[in-house]
Amino acid sequence: MARHTRYRRRIPIRVHVNGSRGKSSVARLIAAGLKAGGMQVVGKTTGSAAAVINTDGSETPVIRRGSPNIKEQLGVFRRAARQKPQALVIECMAVRPDLQKVCEQSIVRATHGVITNVRPDHLEVMGPSMDDVATSLAGTVPSKAHLFTSEDRYREFLAGRALRQGSRFTHSGPHQVSAEDMQPFAYEEFPENVSLALDVCTAVGVDRRRALEGMWQVTPDVGAMTRWAFTEQRDGQPMRLEFINGFAANDPDSYLRVWKHLGLGERPETVIVLMNIRGDRQRRSKDLAPLLGRELKAAHFVLIGDETALFADMLKRQGLARERIHDASRLDAEALWQRLIGLCPDGGCVVGIGNIAGIGNRLLAYLKHRGGVA
Repeated sequence: MARHTRYRRRIPIRVHVNGSRGKSSVARLIAAGLKAGGMQVVGKTTGSAAAVINTDGSETPVIRRGSPNIKEQLGVFRRAARQKPQALVIECMAVRPDLQKVCEQSIVRATHGVITNVRPDHLEVMGPSMDDVATSLAGTVPSKAHLFTSEDRYREFLAGRALRQGSRFTHSGPHQVSAEDMQPFAYEEFPENVSLALDVCTAVGVDRRRALEGMWQVTPDVGAMTRWAFTEQRDGQPMRLEFINGFAANDPDSYLRVWKHLGLGERPETVIVLMNIRGDRQRRSKDLAPLLGRELKAAHFVLIGDETALFADMLKRQGLARERIHDASRLDAEALWQRLIGLCPDGGCVVGIGNIAGIGNRLLAYLKHRGGVA
């Protein structure tokens, strides 16, 4: 720890990004904004594909031998310090409440702390209640620094924690960015994420417009919500369809926001839901199941991943017709895409939800190779 402290002291600005959703996106936005302001910046994300963003803009994948461990962050500081950056933007990788505190108090000691939001995810570790989740995430509120959040429900709670820690507090809202500010993004970004990142950049001293222009050029995380348009052949005739990568949202509240943000509820007959199920995330699957066919309406529900038969039974018990549920767990990426083409109406869309691991990643790699238009 003495050696780590020396590395940490070489990095004057340390931005620690925590929260239920959007951590990787916000970390990348902040790093891009600071870099656009002329700063030497290292970023580290732990999302769908953990990576270190170097000062020259290149990315180095994080190779793990075994399960993720917060000691990984010590190596990130060591490698970052060698690049002599002015700022490090690092995403919190801990889930357990005690380890979140360790990440902030022993490893990062942020000059600028970020809690994106409080959502019902990882309840088996941080729960069972939403109050428990908020308390857990508040473990990364920095001491004698500056805390930023776009969370509404627990805004006052987080402000109180910041005050207790002797830190300033800033709340960001989607109203602070315009439609014109959002239009240049090459992927589906949320205004509250951009507003939050801009507030951090301006607090550091970067001009808001310059930071925003840098964010427009950001390379999104592989789990960021992207949309690709394809023209395919079906029965010898051309047909158009769209694929929306929403695999990384994960919790019910986030998917309700995605459905509203994209207007999917206005045209359910054109929507195909592709649900990727992880065997080690059964709580997440059980939380999502009641939404399918109700709040998240669609013409068909295609199941991939693990234990799809159990999930199909859950959907049938809540009233979904058998013919609208399709088990595609045995298909590879190419065969799965052909199955989706057969189900999707011309001009419709396929929305990937649940998890990105396994077949989710393989499907995204296959679609990227096919060259869909973003």
